[in-house]
Amino acid sequence: MARLATRRPADTPGGPALKRALTTPLLYFFILGDVLGAGVYVLVGQVAADAGGAVWVPLGVALLLAMLTAASYAELATKYPRAGGASHYATRAFGPFAGFVAGFCMLAAGIVSVAALARGFGGDYLSAFAALPVGLVAVVFLAVLALVNARGIKESTRANVAATVVEVGGLLVIVALGGWLLLRGDGDVGRLGQLGTPEKGAAAAVLSGSVLAYYSFVGFETSVNVAEETRDPRRSYPRALFGALATAGAVYVLVGLAASVAVPTARLAESSGPLLEVVEEAGGVPTRLFSAIALVAVANGALLTGIMSSRLAYGMARDGLLPAALTRVLPGRRTPWAAIALTTLLSMLLALTGSVATLASTLVLLLLVVFLVVNTAVLVLRRDPGEAGHFRAPTVLPVLGAASCVALATQIEAEVWLRGLLVMAVGTVLAALAAVRRSGRARGDGRDEDDDRHRSGRGRTTPS
Repeated sequence: MARLATRRPADTPGGPALKRALTTPLLYFFILGDVLGAGVYVLVGQVAADAGGAVWVPLGVALLLAMLTAASYAELATKYPRAGGASHYATRAFGPFAGFVAGFCMLAAGIVSVAALARGFGGDYLSAFAALPVGLVAVVFLAVLALVNARGIKESTRANVAATVVEVGGLLVIVALGGWLLLRGDGDVGRLGQLGTPEKGAAAAVLSGSVLAYYSFVGFETSVNVAEETRDPRRSYPRALFGALATAGAVYVLVGLAASVAVPTARLAESSGPLLEVVEEAGGVPTRLFSAIALVAVANGALLTGIMSSRLAYGMARDGLLPAALTRVLPGRRTPWAAIALTTLLSMLLALTGSVATLASTLVLLLLVVFLVVNTAVLVLRRDPGEAGHFRAPTVLPVLGAASCVALATQIEAEVWLRGLLVMAVGTVLAALAAVRRSGRARGDGRDEDDDRHRSGRGRTTPS
């Protein structure tokens, strides 16, 4: 009996609690590894096509915009340190309907992202070493990631530390190669000031390029879903979050500078592997090496996004927004095995159907909707004191963060909006069904309580 009593306080009313194992350095590397994903290896060329040679400018602007929303996440994650993230915050601020829609958008984005990364892992980068069926590689890849995820958050984040070191090392090689090209007189510093394209002026080019560059910073929001597994979230989370974003931003800007100096803008814009163009221009580094680094980046991004998706599903289930079966955890390791299994199976299905390509472009739109909800939720929840000593963002930051989400959303193409609205419509329908079920349970619980009181009153004897 004593053993049971010591365990119970660690569990929350909605389900068993997760193990607190993350330190500040582990959380820092978790966020840094998620932000420094596979996107940066292909994104620089697209930014150059939209903004011109000065790709470092939209990368810097995107960092500032990401920091605005990150401040809102820092406040809410330290105020309510539990899995569920945006879904939990929206539920507190606007009710369970909004919470379900926000959580569904995050969950859909995460599952599709993992599926896309699984297909990317089995694509061109892997073919540099072996030609294997993409579908088979994706399924095996996702199964291995699920096992690592289920083994434990500490083990998963330790693997992330090693992968993040490889990713950052590869990007620093690009920076060094750009500097080497410049020193030997083969680089062109003039491209660093070229903003604009024949179709767009400088201002429009920066805005358009910033939308693309913003994609490269997506990933920081996933970390709120492991705040409950952080030892001291009020102290650790803001430091890890802002430190990781600043590090990623500095690396991105340096990579942008190196790529602009090393490779002509037109060639950079036409390449699907722009960093390989830098390697080829400089020489001395095997191109296969960068294929290996890209594979590590893809695997690391998929692992961290898979962790987010499973924790989000777990948190939504604990809030009553998804079936309660998803709150089941492994007895010893305290990892949400049911949520891991479901999200992995859905990612496998998407990866095998090949429909990921048509849905991948909706990811940022879905996340902008979530970010808009989070930035407004911060202001609404100011009336709730929350946990003492939590981080508090200056009011202007969430206001500017919400405005930036609207501004970036206006730059997204119409066909992407159509796909995104379809996904949000599905989430809205499911939210309505969940509301009906909650209402039915509430009425049933009310009748049961009345019946219990009636029976207990009728059968009660006078106390001695």
